[in-house]
Amino acid sequence: MSRAANPARKKSRDNESEGTGGRVIEARPIRPVRFGPLADYVGYALRRAQMASVTEFLEAMQEVDLRPTQFAVLTLIHENPGVRQTEVCAALGLQKANFVPLLNELQRRGLALRKAGVPDRRSSALHLTEHGAAVLQRARELHAQWEGRIAARLGENGREQLLELLKKLM
Repeated sequence: MSRAANPARKKSRDNESEGTGGRVIEARPIRPVRFGPLADYVGYALRRAQMASVTEFLEAMQEVDLRPTQFAVLTLIHENPGVRQTEVCAALGLQKANFVPLLNELQRRGLALRKAGVPDRRSSALHLTEHGAAVLQRARELHAQWEGRIAARLGENGREQLLELLKKLM
């Protein structure tokens, strides 16, 4: 896997005020960059795959405007009605300081709500709203389409093999 990156062509879109009529203009090719041993490092490959995956996920979820962590949180709340914030944080490996603004955003959008917990009234039980359940349902449909595209690129049994290998690292 030690090879130079393919020379990529960078596309830029000029706007009409610059006199190009909004057409796409090909920029000069980028000089090939040698990756040396990076190309053979598992961690580097995982990170690059994760970056590509998140980019594609965000494109797939544009209609419902969800980021990966928001999708995961909504899924956990749906699967575990009344789950506590601390349980979601522990399950997803999130810091509470990062989770609170995320949950506030989901509440602001009318997707999730906090209810006083029982028996401990100091903790919040999390629930999806009707709107949140509908958005999650559509997100799952979009996610299935996205996963299908990934599975097609991985080939027959590739998805299952990849998941099996990744689970060994978790």
